[in-house]
Amino acid sequence: MKPRLLMLACAALLASSTTVSAHHSFQASYDTEKVIKIEGTLVSFLLRNPHSLVYVMAPDDNGVMHRWGIEWGGASVLIRQGLTRESLRSGDKVIITGNPGRNPEDYRIRMRTLLRPADGFGWGQQGEDFN
Repeated sequence: MKPRLLMLACAALLASSTTVSAHHSFQASYDTEKVIKIEGTLVSFLLRNPHSLVYVMAPDDNGVMHRWGIEWGGASVLIRQGLTRESLRSGDKVIITGNPGRNPEDYRIRMRTLLRPADGFGWGQQGEDFN
């Protein structure tokens, strides 16, 4: 009976670890073949796992203002890179580049770079998207 119980416990552990490590595909949510740039005012910054979020009021290609949702790395990764909850504040003027969401009406971006021109604070490989 004990070997059967051990096998069930191992199967349960394997099933739960598979669920925990599962992750959605960025390609399913974002067009990774395109990069867009927005310039606007930071509304909020949520440093959290599994993905941090930045919300920015910025115009679309037609000049109409929208609240953009920008998906960023997880808190554990960003903290190791030196970011804190105070790194970005509401009202900061920012320039963000990233992969647009597959549905343009969602105004979503997967962040590639961030720049705060007022003090030069930046994240990501700036030269790649800002030339």
